Amino acid sequence: MTPNPTAESEASVGDQLSYLLTLSRPRFWLYLAGPVLVGVAYAATAVGDLFAPATVALFAYFLLPANVFLYGINDIYDREIDAANPKKEDRETRYRGQRYVPAAVGLCAALPLLFAPLVGTAAIPWLVAFLVLGAAYSAPPVRFKTTPLLDSVSNGLYVTPGAAAYAAVAGAQPPILAVAGGWLWAMGMHTFSAIPDIEPDRETGIRTTATVLGERRTYLYCGACWLASAAAFGVLDIRLGALMLVYPALVAAIATASVAVDRAYWWFPAINTAVGAFLTMGGLWRLLYG
Repeated sequence: MTPNPTAESEASVGDQLSYLLTLSRPRFWLYLAGPVLVGVAYAATAVGDLFAPATVALFAYFLLPANVFLYGINDIYDREIDAANPKKEDRETRYRGQRYVPAAVGLCAALPLLFAPLVGTAAIPWLVAFLVLGAAYSAPPVRFKTTPLLDSVSNGLYVTPGAAAYAAVAGAQPPILAVAGGWLWAMGMHTFSAIPDIEPDRETGIRTTATVLGERRTYLYCGACWLASAAAFGVLDIRLGALMLVYPALVAAIATASVAVDRAYWWFPAINTAVGAFLTMGGLWRLLYG
């Protein structure tokens, strides 16, 4: 189906911005912006670091433009798949070929060029990793989202904003165990979020880690990722590891209870926000009280 030029031209700027806002999945904004706060909190050596130009630029970018980039690419290349996905009708929006959407995605991908001088060379590889993985996840020819295991591993891209923020503030790379722990957390989170899409994906011939494993084994996979994440963080600080145990505990409870995964899936933005807040407060406590 081709876009309707007349209908698109009749859409006001307000309508277009409203669509882009919905496309960006506001309930998931903190999945990218939240790690920036965590990274800054643990890299800062003075209160001024929390409000430095690099900190503000990274948080602003990963709050909205980065989400337009990431989910815009996803919607563009998933147009036919999303036509059969009821989640798009209930909670999200369907891309219908509007020409301004690819233009907005391209603009949001280019924005880091404007603030790259602010963040320093240590942060640049993480910004590049975010853009490359974000595009490769959905766009051909790579399209990681249709390759079991790689779809999960590539979602470590959600850690890159936090790593970029840490590097920008500290001028050095974040601890490897923190990156590994965050990457494993993101792998589990992505694969858990794919469980409600198992049947729509199977109907359209899409292969993912979740469609290959099936619901029950996907729970085990997510639990294993989250246990490994907690172990990595625990080596850094036992309190961090204990906090991250909330995730394997939750997936075990969901798998053994009579809670529909489609319902439980919508709990996680609030859960992740709460966990991220605790992580950030831990970093700020270290900064303020040593």
